[in-house]
Amino acid sequence: MRIIDKTPLQDQNGEIGILARIQGSLKYGLKWYAQMEAQKAVIAQLNRLLEKGFVLIRNFTLPNSEIVIPSILIGSGGIWVVSVTNVKGYFEAKGDQWNEVIGGRARPARVNILNRTSQLARAFQKYLDLQKFDLPVQVEPVLIASDPGAQIDSLRPAVRVVRSDAIKQFAASLLQTRPVIPVGTVYELADQIIDPSLRKIKEKTAAPADGEDQPPSRARAIFDASDQPGEFSPDAFGFAFEDEEAGTSQPVAPPDQRELEAGTAPARPRGLFGMNTMQVSLLAVMIIVECCILLGFVYLLFFQFQ
Repeated sequence: MRIIDKTPLQDQNGEIGILARIQGSLKYGLKWYAQMEAQKAVIAQLNRLLEKGFVLIRNFTLPNSEIVIPSILIGSGGIWVVSVTNVKGYFEAKGDQWNEVIGGRARPARVNILNRTSQLARAFQKYLDLQKFDLPVQVEPVLIASDPGAQIDSLRPAVRVVRSDAIKQFAASLLQTRPVIPVGTVYELADQIIDPSLRKIKEKTAAPADGEDQPPSRARAIFDASDQPGEFSPDAFGFAFEDEEAGTSQPVAPPDQRELEAGTAPARPRGLFGMNTMQVSLLAVMIIVECCILLGFVYLLFFQFQ
């Protein structure tokens, strides 16, 4: 399986250093690094199970937005947006509801990861539509639980849910899926998704059809221009890219996702310099630790030259 890694803040060896971890935690949330490690472990499993003909694009940021699609898996049988969660405990996936089971009672989890996975798939589908990728299938959302400690009861979930002990079966089902995309174009399709201009270059260099070797008229040029791919924008979704917090009647943005409606609606206060309380606390602890290290260094220098 070919892997195209677009993960932010990692080095050339695919590692995320300490400083990058801090930056990622401040930007994407405190659980970001743990989620990246869980994602890496699942991708390593899929890489061993899926043969040639599959491409996985990891952490692709949609243009003109800060929406990161965690994993885009492309094969001859279709396209899947795969979200990996490292949650532990007992959960219930029922329709579009993601419930946490405590003491035998199910209650809505703080973050609906089923809904989030579905929204990510819809966002990526919208991106493909705007770029006029004429594909025979729709993007399918998949949620994979990486931790064996996650026990999930599924009852017709809106998103395909795969437990850690079923990843092998999931990969086998992909290998058995009826081909709908030519195998020879899977790699090319992945490259064009990352850089749509490659498709435009290919179309321009293609030989003209019979009777179209003359320069197009002005009317034809206007018609063709109207059919050109449009720019991706979160405003083009037609839905709010949000999560619902448990116990609230109005949807609120997920803690690790920036407000996507900025400029189209009054922005909600985000605390100091746009950071929430947890991020401000983490930053304060970092500053205190660095000050202690600096004071210790000065102390050693002072007594060394006495």
